[in-house]
Amino acid sequence: IDVAGEAANGLEAIEQVRLHRPDLLLLDISMPLASGAEIVLDIRRWSPDTKIAVITAVVSPGLLAGLIESGVHGLFSKAGGNDELFAKLPLILRGGHHVSELLMGVLRDAAPAPDLTPRERQTLTMIVAGRTNAEIAGLLGLSPKTVDKHRTSLMAKLGVHSVVELMSRALRDGLIEQQDGFN
Repeated sequence: IDVAGEAANGLEAIEQVRLHRPDLLLLDISMPLASGAEIVLDIRRWSPDTKIAVITAVVSPGLLAGLIESGVHGLFSKAGGNDELFAKLPLILRGGHHVSELLMGVLRDAAPAPDLTPRERQTLTMIVAGRTNAEIAGLLGLSPKTVDKHRTSLMAKLGVHSVVELMSRALRDGLIEQQDGFN
């Protein structure tokens, strides 16, 4: 295996793939400047034949399921060591798929994700970012009362009773992207 390029952040990773169109991208999902999901989508656009293997310390069922749905070929846990990764890269290069046993267990044990509307997801992202109902209302062009209804609906759907629980559940279950800074 020849290394065609390296990147310190998500934007550099996308640029490296655009330049080199590699057979395989080994991607740490927690990179600054672009989320893992954004990187995967751009890679698919610029180099659809590139196989993508993701290594992660994140064990969010929602994030893991989203990565599988986006078409990554391999999911590896950082806790699993390198032996499994090196053993499965040839399979991935041939077009096969692999999910490490640890991450497969997370997916098996996960409760089904609640069905959230796009507006509820927007509201949830802004709640986790620390926005007030009034701020969210202004940003989304809604009344604060409507935002409060979305917040109440989210809490009921997720089975939580406080904003702290709501935020924790959203991040734990991958209902929103974890990023360095929310807007």
